[in-house]
Amino acid sequence: MKKQTTQSSPAGPRPWYDPRVRSIFFQIVAIALVAWGGWTLVDNTLSNMESRGISTGFGFLDESAGFAIIMHLVPYDATMSYGRTFWVGLTNTLLVSAMGIVAATILGFIIGVARLSNNWLVAKISLVYIEVIRNIPLLLQIFFWYFAVLSNLPSPRQSVDVGGAVFLNNRGLYLPEPLTQDGFGLVWAAIIIAIAAVAGLKTWARKRQLATGEIFPTFKVGAAIMVLLPVVAYASAGQPLEWDIPALKGFNFGGGITLIPELAALWIALSLYTASFIAEIVRSGILSVSKGQTEAAKALGLPNGLSLRLVVIPQAMRVIIPPLTSQYLNLVKNSSLATAIGYPDLVAVFMGTTLNQTGQAVEVVAITMAVYLTISLLISLFMNIYNRAVAIKER
Repeated sequence: MKKQTTQSSPAGPRPWYDPRVRSIFFQIVAIALVAWGGWTLVDNTLSNMESRGISTGFGFLDESAGFAIIMHLVPYDATMSYGRTFWVGLTNTLLVSAMGIVAATILGFIIGVARLSNNWLVAKISLVYIEVIRNIPLLLQIFFWYFAVLSNLPSPRQSVDVGGAVFLNNRGLYLPEPLTQDGFGLVWAAIIIAIAAVAGLKTWARKRQLATGEIFPTFKVGAAIMVLLPVVAYASAGQPLEWDIPALKGFNFGGGITLIPELAALWIALSLYTASFIAEIVRSGILSVSKGQTEAAKALGLPNGLSLRLVVIPQAMRVIIPPLTSQYLNLVKNSSLATAIGYPDLVAVFMGTTLNQTGQAVEVVAITMAVYLTISLLISLFMNIYNRAVAIKER
C-alpha cells in the first residue's frame, strides 16, 4: 500500500526581503516626506505672514490697479483690476514668445542649411553669425537693439515714411490697421474653405504620388487657391474692408497699429539669439542622416532642393525636434528679460508693478510660476505630439 504525501508550495520571501514591496514602501515614504515638507513650508509662511499683519488670498485681483500699461492686446485702462493686468501681461508674453518662435525657427533652419552649403562664403558667414550671436549674453543683445539701434531712430516729426502709410521713428513702427465692414464674413468663409480645400488637395496628391509616383505641384496650386478664393469673395462682397492709416497728431502718431520699440527690440534679440542655437541643431540633424540617402536621391535624379526637402529633412526631424523643443522653452523663459527695457510682459506687469502695489508676494509669484510652467508643459506636449507624427514608421 502506497503512502500518499502532499507537497506544499515553497513559502515566498518575507515582505521586507521582497524588492517589489520595498520599492513601493520607500516610494510611499518619499511622497509622504515631500508632502509633509510642502505643508510645513506653506503653514510656516502663512503663520509668519499672519503674525506680521500681511493679508493673504486672491481678493486683491478684484481691486482697481490704478496704473497704465503702454501696450495691451486686451481692453485695459487704469480703472480696471489687478486681475486684468495679469491677462495683459500674459497676452504680451504669449505674443512676443509666438513671434520669437516663428522667426527663430525660420531663420535657424535657413542658417543651419546654409552652414552646410558648398559655397565657401555662405558657409563661413553662417558660421560667423552662429559663433558671434550665441556667445554674447542675451541681455546685452536686448540692450543693443533697444538703446543703440531703435532709440537712435528719428523723432516722430522726422519719421521714415513708406508710401504715406507706414512710419518708423523712435516711438515705434506704425502700420495701417484693417477695419472689417459688414459682409466680411464671406471672406472669412472663403478663407476657411480654401484651407480645407488645400488640406484635401494635399491628401489627394500624397495618395496619387504613392499610387503612381507622379508629383503634383501641391504648393503652387494650393497657393493659388489660398489667394484667389478670398480675393474673389472680397470682390463679390463689395470690398468690405477699410484701413485706419496712422497720422501725426501733436507730438506723436495716432491710429493704425503700433509696434512699440520695446517689443521690437525684444523680438529681434530673442529671434536672433535662439536662431543661432537652432541653426546648429538643424546642422547636426542633417549630418545625422546617412550620406547614402542623399546619394540615392541624386541617383533618382532629384535636384538638391527636392533631395533636401523630401529625403534629408524628414529623416533629420527625429533628431532635430527634441533639442528644438528645449530651445522653444528657453525662448519663452528668456522673454522674462523684457522687464529690463520696460516691455510690459507678465513679469514686468504682474510680478513687478502689481506685486509692488499689493504686497501679495506669495500669490503673485505662485501664479507667475504656474503660468510659465503651464506654457512650458503645453509646448512640450505639442512638440511631442508633432514628434510622434513625423517619426519614421517601421513597416
